[in-house]
Amino acid sequence: MKDYIEERVRKTAAFIVENNATVREAAKRYGVSKSTVHMDMVARLEEIDAGLARDVRRVLDVNKQERHIRGGLATREKYLHKKER
Repeated sequence: MKDYIEERVRKTAAFIVENNATVREAAKRYGVSKSTVHMDMVARLEEIDAGLARDVRRVLDVNKQERHIRGGLATREKYLHKKER
């Protein structure tokens, strides 16, 4: 694996764990696609640092469990703003 990829994976993983960030937030922060972040966290990180991979997996699992709630809140917010106009 190339050095710059390994560095990106480590930085992204640290960001996700420290901030309980979503894949989307991490992708935006580092200027890569969500698919790239997901591939980095699920496949590449395991080869680089198994302990950090477990920590990231915990955060991503919580995010996955909560995503339907976030979606509902976003939809609610959208329609509340439409009423104000």
